[in-house]
Order: sequence, then structure tokens, then C-alpha cells
Amino acid sequence: MTQNPKRYTITAALPYTNGPIHIGHLAGVYVPSDIYARFLRLQGNDVAFICGSDEHGVAISMKAKKEGITPQEVIDKYDGIIRQSFADFGISFDNYSRTSRKIHHDTASDFFKKMYEDGKFIEETTEQLFDEEAQQFLADRFVTGTCPKCGNEEAYGDQCEKCGSTLNATDLIHPKSTITGSKPVLKATKHWFLPLNEYDAFLKEWILEGHKNDWKPNVYGQVKSWVDAGLEPRAVTRDLDWGIDVPVAGAEGKKLYVWFDAPIGYISSTKEWAEQQGKDWEPYWKDENTKLVHFIGKDNIVFHCIIFPAMLKAHGGYILPDNVPANEFLNLEGNKLSTSKNWAVWLHEYLQDFPGKEDALRYALTANAPETKDNDFTWKDFQARNNNELAAIFGNFINRVVVLTHKYYNGIVPSPNEFTEVDIQTLNELKAYPAVIASSIERYRFREALGEMMNVARLGNKYLADEEPWKMVKENPERVKTQMFVALQIATALAVLSEPFLPFTSDKLKRILNCSKNDLQWNSISETSNLLPSGHQIGQAEILFAQIEDADIQKQLDKLEATKKANKMENTKAEPQKEIATFDDFVKMDLRVGTILEAEKMPKANKLLVLKVDTGIDVRTIVSGIAEHFSPEEVIGKRVTVLVNLAPRALRGVESAGMILMTNNAEGKLVFVNPDAEGVQNGALIS
Repeated sequence: MTQNPKRYTITAALPYTNGPIHIGHLAGVYVPSDIYARFLRLQGNDVAFICGSDEHGVAISMKAKKEGITPQEVIDKYDGIIRQSFADFGISFDNYSRTSRKIHHDTASDFFKKMYEDGKFIEETTEQLFDEEAQQFLADRFVTGTCPKCGNEEAYGDQCEKCGSTLNATDLIHPKSTITGSKPVLKATKHWFLPLNEYDAFLKEWILEGHKNDWKPNVYGQVKSWVDAGLEPRAVTRDLDWGIDVPVAGAEGKKLYVWFDAPIGYISSTKEWAEQQGKDWEPYWKDENTKLVHFIGKDNIVFHCIIFPAMLKAHGGYILPDNVPANEFLNLEGNKLSTSKNWAVWLHEYLQDFPGKEDALRYALTANAPETKDNDFTWKDFQARNNNELAAIFGNFINRVVVLTHKYYNGIVPSPNEFTEVDIQTLNELKAYPAVIASSIERYRFREALGEMMNVARLGNKYLADEEPWKMVKENPERVKTQMFVALQIATALAVLSEPFLPFTSDKLKRILNCSKNDLQWNSISETSNLLPSGHQIGQAEILFAQIEDADIQKQLDKLEATKKANKMENTKAEPQKEIATFDDFVKMDLRVGTILEAEKMPKANKLLVLKVDTGIDVRTIVSGIAEHFSPEEVIGKRVTVLVNLAPRALRGVESAGMILMTNNAEGKLVFVNPDAEGVQNGALIS
């Protein structure tokens, strides 16, 4: 671990610009990294918080093909949406760049050339899958097939999303091109590989021995599993038409593999920031007194803990990450978040439905963060955390303090008299909180840190409830001055301590307390009990956290239910075609339009209704197995399609003379196959 670093370089995983950002991204990477960066700045540290859009690779090409636009149009569209979402939720990057920019292309090319010239790559001709119809090599995501490990028939060429196995496209059973649907063939092509096996000893010493006690168990375990299984050379180039050209002779038409170019994006983004700030970028990546921390999701652990460090080691001159506090996955209402299935809460849509509630979401996601295991986001929990915690604990305390200060002292901080033992104990307890919260943040336990921050609000509520200044003001108004002074110090401390977690609330609270320009630092709380001095004028009370109503939550649940139904409809597969019927077979069937006149349940039969149906040629009895889907009252008057020349058969003693045509919807519910057009008479032939 880097002790007493001079500066911090914090990176957050570069989001793919093939779609917008959802709550899983926010919970897994961007809120934790923002909490860490804001906390470090409040302590007066030199921080470079770096990110940017990942704009190369097959995911972009696939999106472009799907939307019928160019890759450049795809990345421009989603970079704008993503960038705005980050700004809306207060993610305080020092620089947010793009891997399509020249500074990145130059940085990645130079990085590759240095490794190439130093002989760090293996050059091999291998057989790759090739689509003869499209006349192109197939990148991993352009191939699907059966996973050799779990049998999933829709595995991708690089990963099976069902069992999580990392694959090569050539591992798939029955591979298929997603471009043309044809079966690809193997064709020889030349590529460059990073021999990860040569870094086995380095990785074992650096991670398995060096970070055994300070890295998260979920991160350490995944890395150990990979290293123990034996590392193999990994291609750093690909046959693609979108990305950074491989900058060596004989590599025409080849691009840098996105996993190689993307992490270099952290370096190029830092360079860009340093240029804008008039700084030297190199200490942030090359000085041993710099602490480098990568914030990622668990699907990126291998790239940031094995491959990128091996690249940095091979290149030489760079520091290695001090920690990679990867989170697990966040699920939504019991199901895995899925971009393709629209099973997500999109950030830009959230703010349309909950304007001004950025911090409510930040709070809920941090309180339920998937730090060591997958966790579940539910709208009911979100509502409860806002109403029962933020509003009832934090907001309630601040409101009481500000309202009482205006009521008793016209909004001016009173001068305290002699402190009682309770006052001293409360102020000393307050002074201890910055160190407690800091300890949790420094160990990347953001959920725990958030709980401690809320305990400060609980401390304030308990103090007011025990001291009861609203009663004391009648008996001993001088005592109330001290009580309110203490309460205002707690409120001011909350304005600082809440900033990493709830930046919008912190700003609002500083405005209410009129202390925005006081330049309070994290450590100020531990050093003084005079955070808000006597005679200081505070502003008027404002509601920090409005209640979220049941109707608002039901709207979100209904939206998800509609998504679930749409997915079922999309995934419903038609039954296979039956045996061929001749024209003569078809004309034997006499299909007529009819109307149900009467309906009643068949005694002692749960599934059967006894119907009287006007077929246009007669009124007949038909027994139909639809009682579990329709009540008798629901079907009376329904127009239906009837097979009238079906041979009669007795069902529980009732002769049924015909059959009503039904089908199933996506939920498996029976629906009538009926004629909707006006003017169709009972008895009309269907042919």
C-alpha cells in the first residue's frame, strides 16, 4: 500500500458509448469513485479523478449496424447522453475525455509501439472465424453459439452471459455469424499477442502475496482463480474496421483490440487534463508517491488486475494500482439488469420522473451497494430510504434546527453560555465522526461510511429530543441559546460530512446555513466546536427531502411490468408447423362466426364452461375448457369463431356440438380468435 501519498489518481471505468447509463453503472462504479474523490478533496489532497467514453470496439460497430448509422454517429449520440447523466448526478470528474480523440489515438499508438520495439509481443498467424457472405473476419461479439461449458445456445464469442465463462469465438459449438446468420469458416490471419504467461511470477508476487490482506475478497479471489488456472497469450489486435490502427508495418486493416486501447484511455485523459491545467501529467502515473486506484465493476476485474498491470509492467516506467475496489452487480426487482431487455432504470429517465432527487438515488444506491455480493434495488426500498431515513432523520433534524433558530433568534446563531456535561459529550462525539467516516471510506466501505454519516443526524435528533429546547425556552431561555448553538454545530458538520455522499444536499444545506464561503474542510470538524460562530446569520428553512408518494413508486413498477410483458412478447416462440394439410383437408372444416348467448359453469368441473352459441345456422351447446380464464359473465355476448362440423362428443354427460377457436397471449392467458370487423353476420363462412 502507498503510505502518505503526495497525490491520488482515481480512475472510473470508461463507459461504452453504445447506450445510456443505468443505476447499475452508478452503484457499481461512479458513485463510489465520486465519494472517494470528494472525500480526498475535502481533506486537501491533490486528486486527479479521471474517466472518459470508451468509443472503440465491436459493441460500437454492432450498435451502428443495428441503428443503421455510422459508428461516429453512435459515439457522438451516447457520449452526449452519458456525459449529461454524470453531470446531472454530480459525478465530479476532473476530466472526462473520449478515446476517439487524437490525444488518445497518439497515446495508445505510442504505448503499443514502445512495447513492440521492446519485443514484448508475440506475432502469430492463427485461424479466426470468417463470414464468407459478409467477407469479413468476425469479432467475438459478432459470433454466437453454444457455450462448451454450460450448453447455453446464445453465448457470445468472448463470454457466456449465463455461466460467466470467458471464451474464445473458436470455442463455441455451432458458431453463427450475427451479421448474416451463416456458419463462419476458419481463415488464417496475423495478429500480435501479449504473452501473459510470462508475467505469471510478477502477478503472483504483486497481487497474491502483496495484496492478500488489503484487496477485497471478491477481487482477490477472482484474480487468484485466473492466475492459478494458468495465464495464456492474449491478442492485442483485431481484424476490425473501427478503432485505432495498429501502428506497425504489415498491419494494414487491423486495429488495436479495445481491451488494450481502453485502459490507456485513463492515461490519455490524464494528459488532456494536465494540459488544460498547465500541469505535468507524468507524476500522476509514474511517481511512486502517487496512489493509483481503479474503480470498476466485477466484469472488469481481469482487465484491470491482470492485463492492464501486465501492460504497464511490460511498457515500464508506470506505477501499478494500489487498489481495485471492484463492486459486484446490482439487480433490479429480483432480476439481472439488462440493457438489451430494457430491464433497467436509466438515469436520464429517472430525473424526468424524480426531478431534483439526485441525492435520493445516490443515497439508496450507496446504502444498498453491492460491495461484496450482488444486491437488489427495489422501488419500495428506494421510497423507504428516502422517506424513513433521509426525510425523517436528516431532513427532520435540519428543519427543526433552522426553524427554531429563526423563531427564537431571527436566524442569528446565539452565543452559548456554560456547556453542560451533555453538551460537551455531544460535541466530543461530533468531533470523532470525521475520523470514523474517513476510516470506512479509506477502506472502500462506502455503505458503512454512509451509515456513520447518518449517525451524525441521529446524534442531532437525539440531542434535541433529550434537551427539548421548545419546552426549556419558557423556563430557561439562556440555556436554550447553548442548546441551539450545539445543534447548529451538528448541522454545520453535516453540511461537510454529507458532501461526498449527497453533494446536492450539502450545497443546499450550506446555502441554508449561509456557510458556503466559510471554506470548511473535513478536518475542521475535529479541530473546533465553533464551526458556525455566534452572530452568524443563517438563511430560511427549505425542505431537503420531499416525501416520495406511493403513486410515484407504482408508476415505476408499472413501467417495469410493461417491460416484462414486452420481453415476453418478443421472446415468445411460435409452435412448430404441423404436418402439411391438403386443400381437401382444409375445405372439410366448416368455420363460422357465432355469438355466445348463455354461459354457465359445468358442475364439479373447474375448467369447463357450458355455452349456448348462435352459429347463424342454429343455436347449439358447446362445452369449452376456458373456465380458468373467463367467468360465465365475461363471455356472454362475445363474438367467436366456431368449428361447427366437429363430430359431437359427450363431456360429463353434456353433448358438445362444435369447438370455439382460442389462442394464448404472451402471459399464457387464453384469448378468443374472433372477428373484430363491423357488419360480419353470425353464420358467415371463414375460408
